[in-house]
Amino acid sequence: MAPDPGLSWSAGAVAARSVVSLGPPEGYDARGRGRALAVRGGPRTAAAAACVVLGIGLIGGAVTGSRLTDDSGPAGAGTFATAGTLWHSVPVDRLFPPTVQGPGAGPGGADRTWTRVAVAPDSDCADAFDPLLRKALAPAGCARLLRATYTDATQTYVTTVGLLFTKADAAAMSSLAARFQREGLARRTDLMPRPYAAPGTVAASFGDKQRASWTLSVLTRMPVVVYAVSGWADGRGVDTPQPAADAMRAGATSAPAQAGLGNEAEGLADRIEQALRTTAGTATEKPS
Repeated sequence: MAPDPGLSWSAGAVAARSVVSLGPPEGYDARGRGRALAVRGGPRTAAAAACVVLGIGLIGGAVTGSRLTDDSGPAGAGTFATAGTLWHSVPVDRLFPPTVQGPGAGPGGADRTWTRVAVAPDSDCADAFDPLLRKALAPAGCARLLRATYTDATQTYVTTVGLLFTKADAAAMSSLAARFQREGLARRTDLMPRPYAAPGTVAASFGDKQRASWTLSVLTRMPVVVYAVSGWADGRGVDTPQPAADAMRAGATSAPAQAGLGNEAEGLADRIEQALRTTAGTATEKPS
C-alpha cells in the first residue's frame, strides 16, 4: 500500500492538499512547438517563487510540450546542495501535488488536468530502471528515487513521473547531461524508465509492456534526473514506444502521437520539474 500522500518523506507533517497550476516552462519555438532538450536547467522566475511564498500558487498558460532551458554558468553551491536534500525535507504534496493543472499542455494547445493516483514509497534505484538505463545513470549514483503516478481527467491515460536524486556534484551532473545529449540517450527505447503501477488504481495494469511515450532530463543546477513515462489506462500493450519529442512533432502518426501520450509525459514532467525548481529556490532563500 502506498504511504499516506499527505505526509513528508521523512516526517509526519501534513501538507495542504491544493491544486497547483504552473506557468509555462521555457523552450519553445516561434510557432509554439516544444523544443525537447536532454538537458534542462536554470532557475524559475522570481514572480513564480513569490507566488509560492505567498501561498497563492503559480498561475498561467503553458505551451504544449515546452521544455525548460539550461542557463549558462555554474550552479550556485547553496542551491545545488539544498536541492539534493529536498527528498527528505519536503512533504510529498509539494513535490507531487495531488492535482496538477496543465493549461495548453495537450495536443493542439488543449488544457490538461492530472490527478495523482499513487505515490511509491521512496526507494533506491534497483528495480526502477531497465538495465541499460541503470548503467547509463550509474556514474551519478542514486541517493533516493521518488515516484508518483497520475491520470488525466478522463482516466484514459496514466503517467508515472520520477525524481532521481543523485549523489553527484555539479561537475558530474554536467558531464552526465552532456553525454545524454551528445549520444541521444534520452530518446533510445532501450533506455526507457519503468512505470509505477499501484494495485487497486487506474494504473494497476501500467507495466513495462504498456510504456508508450517518455521523456528524461538530466538537470545541471541540481543533482536530479527528472523523467516521465506514459501509457493507456486500459492496459493495452505498445509495440513501438516513441519518445515524447518525436510523438509531439507535427504530422506524427504513431499511436502514441495520435493519442497525445507524448504530451502527457512531457507536460507532466515539465510541471513537476518547475515545482521542484521553485521549491529549491525558496528553500535556499535567506531572510532579509
